Amino acid sequence: MTTGWSVFVIIGTVVTVIASFWLIFWSSAQGPEAPDTGHSWDGLTERNEPLPRWWLWLFILTLIWGLGYLIMFPGFGSQAGVLGWSQAVQYDEEIATAEARYAPLFERFAALPDDELVASADALAVGRSLFANYCSQCHGSLGRGATAFPNLTDDEWLYGGSLAAITVSIVNGRNGIMPPFGGVFPNDAGLDEMIAYVRQMPTGQDTDSPAHQTYITVCSACHGPTGAGLQALGAPALNDDIWLYGSSPDAIRATIVNGRQGQMPAHGKLLGENRARLLAAYVYSLSNSESIETAAAK
Repeated sequence: MTTGWSVFVIIGTVVTVIASFWLIFWSSAQGPEAPDTGHSWDGLTERNEPLPRWWLWLFILTLIWGLGYLIMFPGFGSQAGVLGWSQAVQYDEEIATAEARYAPLFERFAALPDDELVASADALAVGRSLFANYCSQCHGSLGRGATAFPNLTDDEWLYGGSLAAITVSIVNGRNGIMPPFGGVFPNDAGLDEMIAYVRQMPTGQDTDSPAHQTYITVCSACHGPTGAGLQALGAPALNDDIWLYGSSPDAIRATIVNGRQGQMPAHGKLLGENRARLLAAYVYSLSNSESIETAAAK
């Protein structure tokens, strides 16, 4: 908070408290005959009667408690208060307490090789809890994703499905960029041909389509000549029947014309190395359950 805003808050707070005290004592200082307000209904005159004493003292005690709170805790602008409490300090203390409590649990799995980690039921149970807290909001409680959020239970990966690649995605995040190509198509007819071409790619590449050469020229650098995608760039495969933003003509049109800006937030600072690896092991298990069961049996 800047000095100017701090002064503004302090002045506003002090004026409000003083005005509240003045209003209470003014309203309680009426004489035996309460003044007439000038309002009457059906012969009944409204007078400015003082507050009942219990109600008056309740207001006074509330204001005194408020002054004590402002002295003990932050309330006067940027002043810290006598107790020195702040949200940041409390957060840091709670994080330190949690780290001291749970760090041994995460360190227990840190030395395990990848194959043993993904085959450990205890490790996957911890990873499942982490997934529920940090990932389910976007990818769903079962990891099946939603529109614009990848399904983690299939074998299609934008950036690779190895434990190492998944860990990198969790720690560093991902930024998927599909540039807009609306300007490539001078008319709707050419755009419609490209949409039809892309939609039929899961059943085979139509090299006789008028859009085939445009695809090779404009799209193949990222999605590959056959539409197999490129994990190094996070470019999705177009020759399967898995669609991140939908396979309808309108959805594909929006993707081509406007582009897409997909972002996976980085969780490295939030989770730390050990927890990120445990979470990655659980995500890996969602699409590799059979191989994990085999490893666990061995």
